[in-house]
Amino acid sequence: MPRKQKKIFVLDTSVILYNHYAIYSFADNDVAIPITVLEELDYFKKGNETKNFETREFIRIMDRLSSHHSLQNWIPIDQPNHGHFKVVMHEQTIGLDATRIFGENNADHRILNAAISLSEAYPRKKIILVTKDINLRLKAKSLNILSEDFQTGKIKDLDALYTGSTVIEGVSKAIVDTIYEHDYCSPEDIGIQEPIPNHYFILKNSRASVLVFYNPESQRIERIQKKSAYRITPRNAEQVFALHAITHPNIKLVTLQGVAGTGKTLLALAGALDQKRYFKQIYLARPIVPLSNKDIGYLPGDIVSKLNPYMEPLWDNLKFIKNQYNERDKEYKQITDALEQEKLTITPLAYIRGRSISNVCFIVDEAQNLTPHEVKTIITRAGENTKIIFTGDIYQIDTPYLDSQSNGLSYLIDKIKHHEIYAHVRLEKGERSHLANLANELL
Repeated sequence: MPRKQKKIFVLDTSVILYNHYAIYSFADNDVAIPITVLEELDYFKKGNETKNFETREFIRIMDRLSSHHSLQNWIPIDQPNHGHFKVVMHEQTIGLDATRIFGENNADHRILNAAISLSEAYPRKKIILVTKDINLRLKAKSLNILSEDFQTGKIKDLDALYTGSTVIEGVSKAIVDTIYEHDYCSPEDIGIQEPIPNHYFILKNSRASVLVFYNPESQRIERIQKKSAYRITPRNAEQVFALHAITHPNIKLVTLQGVAGTGKTLLALAGALDQKRYFKQIYLARPIVPLSNKDIGYLPGDIVSKLNPYMEPLWDNLKFIKNQYNERDKEYKQITDALEQEKLTITPLAYIRGRSISNVCFIVDEAQNLTPHEVKTIITRAGENTKIIFTGDIYQIDTPYLDSQSNGLSYLIDKIKHHEIYAHVRLEKGERSHLANLANELL
C-alpha cells in the first residue's frame, strides 16, 4: 500500500488567536508559520484579553520547541506521531503574487504569498492555508490555493446538537396518573431503555401532560413541579426545565441555549439568587466584545465607565428581579446587601481569570462569544461546591473568527452531554414580548 503523502498546513494569525495549541492539531502533517504571522502576533502579546493570553502561550510553545534549532528549518513537534514545523521567511513568489493581484501589500496578502512560495518549493505536496477569516479563505480559493477553516473544536452536525429535552406523545393515562400520584415512574414505563442523565421530558396524551426528568441518582423518571424563583415564574415547559437545572443541587454544570428573549439570563440570575444560601458568592460575567471591533479604549472615562455599556444587560436583568418587590421587602434589601457586600458581583469575564471559584455560583452570559479553549479554562478553575451556568445564543456571534459550529457554547454542549452532573436546556419560545417574538420569527 503506497505511503500517504504528508500535507503542509499554513497557519493564519486568526487560528493562533483562537487556539494557541493549534500547532498540535494536524497529526503527522507539517505546519508552516509565515513570518508575517509572527509580526502580527507581536501586536497582540500585551494585554489582558483572551487573544493576548493565546498569543503569549503560542510564543512560549514556539520558543520551547525551537530550543537550539533554527526556525528556518523543519523542527519536530514534540508529540508522538506528529510532524514538523518551520517559519516561512520567503514571501516572494516566482509566479502568482497576491500583493500585485489584490493591489495592496498587507499582512493577508503576504500570508497568501507564503502559501504560494511553499507550493513552489514543494510541488509534490498539498499546501493548505488554515484560517478562521472567511474572506481570506475566499481570496485563497480565488488564487487556486487550497484553504479551510480550523476544524479543531468545531462540531460537525449543528442540526444534531443536543437539545436537552424530548416530547413523548401517546403516553398512557395510567402512566401519567402514576406519576402524578407517586411523583415518579421507571424509564421502561415510558419506553426509555438507556436514559440520559438529567434529560427532560414532556409526556403527553390526548387528555393530560406532565413534566419529568431522569434522575441518575435514583435512576427514576421524576416529576418536575413548576416553581418560581424571586417571583420569576417560568412561562413554558423549557423555562421550567431551565429553572429546575439551575436550582438542582446535584447538577454542577448547566448550559442554556436560546434566541433573544427566551429568558436565559433572567432565569439563571433568579435561580442563582434563590440558591445563594448554598454559595459564598454569585458571579455574573460576560465576555467583552467591542461593537464594530473598536477596543474599549475608544470609549471615554475610567475603566468602570468603559465597561458599564457591556455590563448593562446584566444590570437590566437584576433590576427587573428587584422590581418584583417593594423597597421595603426583605428580598429587595437582600439583593441590595449582596451587591454592597460583593456577594453578588457583576463583572467582565476577563476579570475572573486567575481567581479561585470555589463555593461560587458562576453565570457566564453570552457564552457563544467564547472559544472552546476559553470555556475549558473557565470550567477547569471550578473548585469545591461550585456551579457554572453558561447562557447564550449560538446563532448570534459577535466575534469575527467564531461561528455557530466553532464557538465555545456549541462545543461544550456537544462534548459534555450525557454526564451525570450536567444538564442542558434549549429554550425555544421567546417570552420577552409579542414584538420581540415577531422580530425573531420574521426578520
